[in-house]
Amino acid sequence: MTLEDSSINTMSDRIHILGVPIDAVTEEEAADRIAGFLDSRTQHHVMTPNPEMLVKAHGDPYFHALLGRTALNVPDGVGLLFAARLQGKRFPARVTGVDLVVRICANPAASPVFFLGAAPGVAESAANALQSRVPSLQIAGTYAGSPALAEEEEIIGLINASGAKTLFVAFGAPVQDLWIDWVLSRLQTVRVAMGVGGAFDFLAGKQQRAPKSMQRIGLEWMWRLMKEPRRLKRIWRAVIVFPVFVLTEWLAWRSPGGASRT
Repeated sequence: MTLEDSSINTMSDRIHILGVPIDAVTEEEAADRIAGFLDSRTQHHVMTPNPEMLVKAHGDPYFHALLGRTALNVPDGVGLLFAARLQGKRFPARVTGVDLVVRICANPAASPVFFLGAAPGVAESAANALQSRVPSLQIAGTYAGSPALAEEEEIIGLINASGAKTLFVAFGAPVQDLWIDWVLSRLQTVRVAMGVGGAFDFLAGKQQRAPKSMQRIGLEWMWRLMKEPRRLKRIWRAVIVFPVFVLTEWLAWRSPGGASRT
């Protein structure tokens, strides 16, 4: 059985990794659930947890609590798949943020879409690249900006004036999701907001994704390290610290009198 066996788990299942609930969904199932969010009258925060984010949440109670109350958490990281297997459970697939962005934009109900964050000009390039792939996509607006408090009201005003229904935020984790959590209730027309990390860079062609072969065997982190050595600290947290935390939790669970799993 491969890591991406889609015959396992139902859409309603959640698997807890380091106390964080992750939805056991395929990319298609995640997109279907988001389609339902878009048709609703309420607002929804979608997150794409990966091992590095869970390490951050392990030492940050507020961020940990945020991950526990979002509408959808998709498993973006092969480490999460292995962590689930250690519990005797399985995610049906890894769901990457960049692929989910493309899938969401292919749904006409997601338009108009606002692209916020990344370096100047990158959000616009990403939006244009997506529109070339999905001609029906309506771009509400693009803006680099930052999560700084001084820019908050200006950005909220831009998004509200645009009539955006879907908002992608590329401020980097965990800042992007903390920012969404802080301002979402003031975004009048937004139904789905999602932190997308470096997705704009990939969509705009500023960064190259790892070959499919490396993605399949869980070595995308090695590709990123070769391309961006400055990411060493982040990759260390994902491929060394995260497994240590997961194994420590598993050993505690296996020990006599260990706490039962959710």
